[in-house]
Amino acid sequence: MDLPINKSPIKNRIGGVFIPVRDIEKAKKWYSKILGLEGGEIYFGHLYTASMEGTSELILDTMPKWKDENGNIANYQVPSIQFVTDDIHDSYQFMKENHVELLTEIEDDSYFVFKDLDGNVLMICKDIS
Repeated sequence: MDLPINKSPIKNRIGGVFIPVRDIEKAKKWYSKILGLEGGEIYFGHLYTASMEGTSELILDTMPKWKDENGNIANYQVPSIQFVTDDIHDSYQFMKENHVELLTEIEDDSYFVFKDLDGNVLMICKDIS
């Protein structure tokens, strides 16, 4: 039985984006520097949440319940999260100056791909809204 879209109990909004990380303190410092985050809190020793524009929260998580028998957790190997910028060239230069591992040059004058400290593949894209 199909539910009418307007009758769904699930909100049409992303509440947060989880990124798997190995060291919550290091990840908190790195993301705070790269994204200019201020504040945020660490919960339960493995979650760091920071308010974001657009999406309610960025959530860094060491994900203790999702680790394999060796204590490892898979990281993102494709850019599944896109951060936006008004100036793609300034952002690319900023990442270079902060020694972020860049996987691409600026493509189509609109985006580039990079890795975080844990090897997650992420993207910066020119804001077209």
